[in-house]
Amino acid sequence: MTKRVRIALDAMGGDHGPEVIVPGASRALQQRPDMEFVFFGDAARIRPLLDVDPALSAVSALRHTDVSVRMDAKPSQALRSGRRTSSMWLAIEAVKKNEADVAVSAGNTGALMAMAKVCLQTMPGIERPAIAALWPTVRGKSIVLDLGASIGADARQLVDFAVMGSAMARIVLAIERPTVGLLNIGVEEMKGIDEVKEASRVLRETGFPNLDYIGFVEGDDIGKGTADVVVTEGFTGNIALKTAEGTAKQIAQYLHEALGRDLMSKIGYFLARHAFAALKTRMDPRNVNGGVFLGLNGVVIKSHGGADAVGIAHAVEIGYAMARYQLLSKIRDSLPLSRGQSPLMPKLEAAAAPSPSGS
Repeated sequence: MTKRVRIALDAMGGDHGPEVIVPGASRALQQRPDMEFVFFGDAARIRPLLDVDPALSAVSALRHTDVSVRMDAKPSQALRSGRRTSSMWLAIEAVKKNEADVAVSAGNTGALMAMAKVCLQTMPGIERPAIAALWPTVRGKSIVLDLGASIGADARQLVDFAVMGSAMARIVLAIERPTVGLLNIGVEEMKGIDEVKEASRVLRETGFPNLDYIGFVEGDDIGKGTADVVVTEGFTGNIALKTAEGTAKQIAQYLHEALGRDLMSKIGYFLARHAFAALKTRMDPRNVNGGVFLGLNGVVIKSHGGADAVGIAHAVEIGYAMARYQLLSKIRDSLPLSRGQSPLMPKLEAAAAPSPSGS
């Protein structure tokens, strides 16, 4: 019998807490019956929700804590007040202790990343973790990282992101050798900052067996699905994410106003309602909810703070896939840095070294 995947849930995270987290877990269980859960948080709020759902209750454990991390808390504050006691920390710690296969939280992103780094630490050879997420495109879905785990990245870190993102793509996109592009201000080789150009050179010359590097991609290539994996640093990645979310809401508002403008518009909407429903489904952020923290000694999933039960269920299912199909093993197998001295290092160190005097 296949081993169940155990999900540790920060039940107090996000804007809505247990009233959304528990129903979200229930939805996910309907899709993946081989899951079980450990809920961390206020038992007085969680237990009644479990009691009315016998199927979920039968595969769930509840660990009470009075401490939760505020959505507006600074990472340093969250570590001081919630380390070892908060629902967020305890969910992550369950992964560290092998009591769970993955932790899922809709809580404060900065606090979650800080706690995950302290509790789980980064994988050997990885300098900086990244947040990776699915991105809807005209071809289907792509993976984009880093979406805001940290600001800036050097060439070595961008190469790490490419390898980790491709490992995730092999799981969630079922592509054995995903294409990878570096986000840049142009596709020409002479464009961009030095770190991005050096990362491009290393990716092209090294020839990783589990990814197909296609070069630079531009912002509009993300939505086109030009690459299965798009790599950038966290500052740019987070701006791109928020811009895309805002544009989707803007288009939805334009459509709503246009279709309700007059009788003929309303009739047109009625005739095309199935097409509009399909468009809404494709643009619905709940269907791509769930950022994966890559580069840690454990799997942590960040759900959008305002997610409803549908969004939480999707984040849980992303975590399930990462655990069931062994994301960490795929990253370790793909990344030379995890086995000590990397063949990339001479190239990266040489690029960083100052030029000899007089050259």
